[in-house]
Amino acid sequence: MRNGVIIDEKDNVVVAIRQLEAGADVAYPLPAGGEGHVVTKEAIPLFHKIARTDIKKGDKVVKYGEYIGVATRDISQGEHVHTHNCESSDELKDTDANGVGTVETTTAAAPARHECTRTFRGYRRADGQVGIRNHVLILPTSICASDTSERIARAVAGCVSFHNQNGCSQVNVDQQLTLDTLAGLAANPNVYAVLAVSLGCEGCQNDLVVDAIRKRTNKPIRSLVIQQVGGAIKAIEQGTRIARELVAEAAACEREDVPVSELIFGTNCGGSDTSSGLGSNPLIGEVSDWLVGQGATTVLCETPELFGGEHILARRAASPEVGEQVLKIVRDYEKYVQGFGAEMREGNPSPGNMAGGLTTLEEKSLGCIHKAGHSPINAVYPYAAQLKSHEGLVIMDTPGNDPSSVGGIIAGGCQLVIFSTGLGTPTGNAIAPVLRITANGRTAQTMADHIDFDAQATIYGPETMEELRDQLIDKIIAVCNGEPTCAEALGFTETALPHLCNYM
Repeated sequence: MRNGVIIDEKDNVVVAIRQLEAGADVAYPLPAGGEGHVVTKEAIPLFHKIARTDIKKGDKVVKYGEYIGVATRDISQGEHVHTHNCESSDELKDTDANGVGTVETTTAAAPARHECTRTFRGYRRADGQVGIRNHVLILPTSICASDTSERIARAVAGCVSFHNQNGCSQVNVDQQLTLDTLAGLAANPNVYAVLAVSLGCEGCQNDLVVDAIRKRTNKPIRSLVIQQVGGAIKAIEQGTRIARELVAEAAACEREDVPVSELIFGTNCGGSDTSSGLGSNPLIGEVSDWLVGQGATTVLCETPELFGGEHILARRAASPEVGEQVLKIVRDYEKYVQGFGAEMREGNPSPGNMAGGLTTLEEKSLGCIHKAGHSPINAVYPYAAQLKSHEGLVIMDTPGNDPSSVGGIIAGGCQLVIFSTGLGTPTGNAIAPVLRITANGRTAQTMADHIDFDAQATIYGPETMEELRDQLIDKIIAVCNGEPTCAEALGFTETALPHLCNYM
């Protein structure tokens, strides 16, 4: 029975796909055919790495055919390879498995377009966009309006809201980022109408937020200022009446058949372990490539988790300019973190990532970028910027934090986000469904309340990746047609707006 995996012939580590005892014979399929074997010298936890050959101190540790770290001591064939004997090195992070520099960009060939053969039932908006939900958004323009907004939303079925930690005491550049994000969330096609709620004295004044929304969309917008109506209780009463009116209008909207090319499809990952890079992320990549071929837009994000893999993505850029933008957002993020006397690798991988077998940020990143499939990268967007339809694969510059990265791409216009997890996570969003998948069988069982699609067959079979891709596409279309995700059914709407500077 095969109990190990290598991804590339150049790999000098094998991944255990079952928990192994010392002295276990690890059998793994070779990419070119046949089977390799290595005997473990110690117990190996599930999804952790085993030295395929002897690795000398200072030598590169290679997985996915790429550098993931450097050996901090001699490692014998069959030994456990992890944080105790492997670490990142800036001297090697921009080289491939052979030590050759790899940051130069080339122009990738565009994939062949196919006739769009699948449809979903969506809501065609007045601005031409298509939603898969029909929400009325009760939008708090600042933290001081968040509780009032939440109470209005809870009182009227069909309304959604979220807690906005920002909106006041911000420097200008930070306030603008908050305005852009609020406007993007409101403009998302899953939202039929907006009730913007403010306190009245905050930085993100109601009229500023409404003006920013109107620059993106012509959907119905109403306003409510707590200080003007005489306090929170009166605001909740008045806001509830307005919300009921907007929900009644929304109820007149009807779904219609729409080609899947109208999707702006977000991808994300969190609570990652080795199964994410081995199984669920490559599966998402297959779906992404299929959607690109159908004429849709798919989005890769989480800039800190591109670190160490940015040169690979840059090679796939549709132009040298886009390739340079890919490299630049990672460089800029690293400089930003260093401005606080910190490094990108601090806190990443997380303790949970490391327990799940991920040793370095480079290893985590190489697994992360599998969500992008193999399509060329056509554009790089700032956080919460309006994404274009029918653009193929693009990147958005977001933090790695799950609620913040998910929120950014939804503010950009994603109607749906697919989210891979190895260890399990409850991440959701008020505005767009978050469809969670895992390739970790234990997580699929223990976190079943949070998992929408069990992808462990990507590692263990018997289904092929193509068969699983088609099953996941069917699931995505069902969600587009109105089937609730686990996060929606549980009412999980975690949202975090980023800020660039501490509050004033």
